[in-house]
Amino acid sequence: MTNGRIFDKPGTYRIRVKGNLDQRWSDWFDGFGISPQAGNETLLTGKVADQAALHGLLDKIRDLGLPLLLVKREEQPGE
Repeated sequence: MTNGRIFDKPGTYRIRVKGNLDQRWSDWFDGFGISPQAGNETLLTGKVADQAALHGLLDKIRDLGLPLLLVKREEQPGE
């Protein structure tokens, strides 16, 4: 089990949702890259400052009614 400290630092996340979003949503998702995927899915990729910022993004996804399929923090050197 981790002590959680690495999650309070900036990190890059990949978030996959069911549904189609286009690039016009990038500003609303704090500048995350938006990539359409096969199977009516969208991949959002970008940096968040900390866990509070990540939860804010997840709230936006919830508010749009998009089913959440994946949330993955990319490995950073030294973690």
